[in-house]
Amino acid sequence: MRTLRLGFGGLVAAMLAAAPALAQQPLKIGLLMPYTGQFTDASAQMDDAIKLYVKQHGDTVAGRKLEFIRRDDGGSPDVSKRMARELVVNDKVDILAGFVITPEALAVADVATEAKKLMVVMNAATAIITTKSPYIVRASLTIPQVNESFGTWAAKSGIKKVYTLVSDYAPGHDAEASFQRGFKEAGGEIVGSLRIPLANPDFSAFVQRIKDANPEAIYIFVPGGAQPAALAKAMVERGMDTSKIKILGQGEITEENALRGMGDAALGVVTAFHYDYNHNSKVNKDYVAAFNADYKRNPDFFATGGYDGMHVIYEALKKTGGKSDGDALVAAAKGLKWESPRGPVSIDPETRDIVQTVYFRKVEKVGGALKNVEFEKIENVKDPVKARMPK
Repeated sequence: MRTLRLGFGGLVAAMLAAAPALAQQPLKIGLLMPYTGQFTDASAQMDDAIKLYVKQHGDTVAGRKLEFIRRDDGGSPDVSKRMARELVVNDKVDILAGFVITPEALAVADVATEAKKLMVVMNAATAIITTKSPYIVRASLTIPQVNESFGTWAAKSGIKKVYTLVSDYAPGHDAEASFQRGFKEAGGEIVGSLRIPLANPDFSAFVQRIKDANPEAIYIFVPGGAQPAALAKAMVERGMDTSKIKILGQGEITEENALRGMGDAALGVVTAFHYDYNHNSKVNKDYVAAFNADYKRNPDFFATGGYDGMHVIYEALKKTGGKSDGDALVAAAKGLKWESPRGPVSIDPETRDIVQTVYFRKVEKVGGALKNVEFEKIENVKDPVKARMPK
């Protein structure tokens, strides 16, 4: 057998020759979203913003050309998990990203842990998600982050009694618990609670029950996508009088499509959220203009989660010099700070969740159009659930 021997100089030369080849290896990002089904538009918004970020910042980061592999899980957690395994084992992806809804993210958490891959959650918002894997970084929001402070605000603003209506799945339970906690601790009373099936809900019957109860106010949580507009339609059809019953909710219920469905009945609805395309900052105005130029519509919170999720990936890669192992990327993502279209944000180094401003908005007519008008905000809000966890 012939043995090849290299002196030190030859070894260094060989290593240097190999280095450019290594640097040229593409970095693969597996995007998992429900591209079909009731969250089709949410996935389109997120994916469009991902494409916009890459267009604006280039497709090569720290010497690594980005390659995206897209998979449609239809919103099924079983399919999400199977596809994530295929992305890791067959496609050899370096990063997993996307995750419009909580069931997807929870299903894939174990895959990220086993494979030691950075997993960037661009929307799914149930509080516990980042506790399910040390490789998860979230660039969107947590539901308690928005709703606990909203419950406190509602009670302190003079509302005494509230009826809650939420979708019957983990994010809805999070919303119900966090709003009720903040509201009751500030002196308010919950006079009734209803949970709506997540799949194909008939909103009319639930809206009628609340209308018949005639509460002082109603707090609503339904997922973004098709449901806010459907709920708005049911409220109009059932004659819910928003001048008599105050409508409160997480921001999805007054997204653009929902406002179109409600028309002037939406006037006065108060929501809490982390993003709206009307947010008044130069960064956001430039972002909205660019999004409209490419896609002929306004970006929503799904889009902004995708846009900021890409920022996390780019900046983490820059800090690691293109090194893509999960531990290095997670360490690089911790503590990141930047100016997002939604305002100043950062990644909490302890929880890997986003820290951001929560805005309270009221639907008003501005220039003849219905808009979410910000009237109060709370800055640097962390997830309150993890803040209460023992260290």
